[in-house]
Amino acid sequence: MRKRGDSSRARFLVKLSGEALGGPSGVGVDGAAVTSIGREVAQAHHQTEGLAVVIGGGNFFRGGRSVPWSLDRVTGDHVGMLATVMNGLLLYDWFKSSGVRASVYSALPVSGVIQPYNPHRVREDLAQGILVILAGGTGNPYFTTDTTACIRGLEIGAAAVIKATRVDGVFDRDPETDSSAMRYDRVTFDIAMQKGLGIMDSTAFAICRDNKLKIRVLDIAKPGNLTRAVQGESVGTLVTWEEETE
Repeated sequence: MRKRGDSSRARFLVKLSGEALGGPSGVGVDGAAVTSIGREVAQAHHQTEGLAVVIGGGNFFRGGRSVPWSLDRVTGDHVGMLATVMNGLLLYDWFKSSGVRASVYSALPVSGVIQPYNPHRVREDLAQGILVILAGGTGNPYFTTDTTACIRGLEIGAAAVIKATRVDGVFDRDPETDSSAMRYDRVTFDIAMQKGLGIMDSTAFAICRDNKLKIRVLDIAKPGNLTRAVQGESVGTLVTWEEETE
């Protein structure tokens, strides 16, 4: 039986930011960006035992930063979750129109629009080769989509959570402001916490660490990166509890 962590035809959970769908501006929906990301995800999907995508909503709404008044946190989180539902539906439609078998679920109930999240149905879809899109966060305020990705990764038996970003892994300093920043090929959870590398929020990070679920951080904009990652190649940065090299 395949153990979690074996990258040979394993399952994976991809965390995709909403801003990625907004293209260079990170706002709204950029058709070219959606097409590029969709192709990368579809290509990787065919190399796995199952692939699920947790989508964010930052291209539509960024919490209190999106309005000029003091926004209630619960209200803001609900609006943010609705933004992820919009992205989930858009991604689903793109995959469907491109001939990719896909399904979409939301943990936040939106009756008549999107089917409610059910881990058993998601696993059934994955077993049938269906690409699954997960929206609505956890369905609860105060939880990020990073945390959602880690929880869903455990629920589907993923070998790793792949955080698809606009930078090529985890660096000791911000590579967008410091050209001398050094990238880690591999780093342990403990070292990442000691150095405050900010890979995910603390709740998400603790869930992965405590359940020994690996995280891989990579640049989704580099063609073939996601496919190479699910095939077991060393792409971006691997975050793990293990000290030894890959």
